[in-house]
Amino acid sequence: MTYAYLIVAILFEVVATTALKQTDGFSRLIPSLVTLVGYGVAFFFLSLTLRTMSVGIVYALWSGAGIVFITAIGWLWFRQALDTPALIGVALIIAGVLVINLFSKSVMH
Repeated sequence: MTYAYLIVAILFEVVATTALKQTDGFSRLIPSLVTLVGYGVAFFFLSLTLRTMSVGIVYALWSGAGIVFITAIGWLWFRQALDTPALIGVALIIAGVLVINLFSKSVMH
């Protein structure tokens, strides 16, 4: 269940961050509510993940996956350009998340 909680936390964080772009400085009600609820749910599930996983590893996975997904949404939905250094950086983040998941023995505590 730990990874399921982490996936839910990542998904809600991505939804909340995407909605944050639409809040226009929290001046638009619906995107603002989606942002607040999304972050609340994300942090709740993140706290459940922290019951059995190391905080550093959880944060690395959560933030790394979130960065990759938000970058993809920015590129696809908001038509934000990505240059070569940005693409290399995202590839390195993906590589880091994979290394942690596939090779680290410090994931569970």
